[in-house]
This record gives sequence, structure tokens and C-alpha cells, in this order.
Amino acid sequence: MLPREELLKGVENRDTVARAIDQADQAIKTWEVVFTDFLSPPELAEIQRVFNRLTEVDLVAWGGYPQAERQRLAIARSELPLDQSQVAIVALEIAGNFLFDTANHRDFLGAMLGTGIVREKTGDVIVLGERGAQVIVVPELVEFLEMSLQQVRSVPVKTRRIDINELKIREPKKKEMTTVEASLRLDAVASAGFGMSRSKMVDLIDSNDVRVNWKEVTQASSQVKSGDLIAIRGKGRLEVGEVAVTKKDRYRVQLTRYM
Repeated sequence: MLPREELLKGVENRDTVARAIDQADQAIKTWEVVFTDFLSPPELAEIQRVFNRLTEVDLVAWGGYPQAERQRLAIARSELPLDQSQVAIVALEIAGNFLFDTANHRDFLGAMLGTGIVREKTGDVIVLGERGAQVIVVPELVEFLEMSLQQVRSVPVKTRRIDINELKIREPKKKEMTTVEASLRLDAVASAGFGMSRSKMVDLIDSNDVRVNWKEVTQASSQVKSGDLIAIRGKGRLEVGEVAVTKKDRYRVQLTRYM
């Protein structure tokens, strides 16, 4: 048995991490590969941090494509081979004519949840404009959604399984920049990267809207480093690249913003 209470010390997403620990115990006992539900980026990052301390089990995350936001974890004993192809996920197409009644991410997700399924069983929703959307779900929902999901907004739709290779993934827009700062404080680097005032950034940090490496950060003075990922709710993500010290002892920071 894994040291459950010790592993859960200080975690934010306690219920989700506790479930993953129970599943890891099951994987150790049965020698089977077990799967979590779909996880949000903060949940996924926290489980990976906790499990980094363990040698008994391995994890593989996959959500259908490399940039997938919501992903499932496969958990298995470390002696067993494990790769992304083992993560049980399926892609569906929700096809309809949305030319005169445009539907967004929330509309498609709402229509799916309206059939009675829960969010944890669904991954990313890829909106295709007037043609509908593609969604990633757990395999056991396929037949149910093919029968039950027949309308999104006012538009009749046909829901069918597609091959995962048919997903129409758009590369995220990104902007690369360099900033020179007196320090590597979170508020300084993030305000430069997101193009907003330092005081506005402090407000966002104070209101718990900012995460570093998917962990909530409440101190504007927190230090960032190369490789860190800064995410702000509703405003995208910022990756901290190479950091160099200038002749005037300031910090030249390479940044990549994903929108």
C-alpha cells in the first residue's frame, strides 16, 4: 500500500489526487493498467508531482494530441511497459450546419453534459466553426453519445466515432519576445509577457487567477526561472525561456506567449 496520507500532505486537489493514489494501489495489486478520468492541467500537474516520489508505479498522460489540455493518465506497475497508445480515449465528430447558428465551446460541452454525462468523462472540445466540432471522450460513452447527442443549440447534429488521426488540430498562436527586468519577480516577468501593468498583474495574483507550473501562486514577489509556465485564467499561458544577466546586472528573459 502506498503512504496515502503522507502523499496527500499539502495538495490542492485532494479528492482527485486521493483517487489516483487508490488507483495506483489497484495497479500495483492487480498488475493491470488503470486509468484516471480526464484531468485538468492543475490536477494533472499535481498528480505528476506527487507520483514523482514513487518508484513503484509509472504514469503516462495523453489527451489525443500533444497540446491537449485535458488528459487521462494510465497508471501501471513500473515493471510493465507503458505508452500513450494504451490510454483509453476515443474521438467523436459532432457534425451539423452551424452556418446560421454559430456554436462555441460552451455550447457543445453544454449539449454533451445535457445528455446526463459528467465532465470528468470528456476531454478537449475542438470547435470547427460552421461544420460542428470534434470531442475526445472515454470509450464507454461512444454508443450513448451517438444515440443521445442529436442537437446543439437549434442545430440537429449527427454524432459518430472517428479515428484519432482525423482530429483537426490548430497550432496555438504564439508570440516570442524578450524583456529586461531588474528582478525575476513573478509580477515583473508576467506583466511584461502578458502586456499589462504591474499593478493589474498584482491584482490578478491576489485574486488567485495566476498559476506557475499549474500551482496557485499568491505572492507577487515569487521568483520565476527558465522553464516555468505561467498561466492566467482566460488570458493564455506564458513560457519562461532562457534567462541571462546583462552587464548592468539586470535579467534578459526570453518569453513565449501562447494565446
